[in-house]
Amino acid sequence: MYKSMEMYKMHVLPLSEFRANASAMLDLVEKGETVRIMRHGKPVADLVPVVPEPASKPSYQAPFEPVIPLPAGYSAVRGLLDERAQERW
Repeated sequence: MYKSMEMYKMHVLPLSEFRANASAMLDLVEKGETVRIMRHGKPVADLVPVVPEPASKPSYQAPFEPVIPLPAGYSAVRGLLDERAQERW
């Protein structure tokens, strides 16, 4: 039920040490670890790995099946304009 602390790899270091070893700390973050930066003994920032964006398309761009299949060559816009022209509002 509870996640053990061994699952989380977090390095805690003071700001001065981070400044001296920034490149090495970024290498750790690239490997999936988290780095917590402390100032005067208080946490001020967590460097965490970037979560990759999903490669799939948003749902509004996904292909879909039409509710009412239209005959080939039929234009729904043309049909709407014809319907509007025939009837008076």
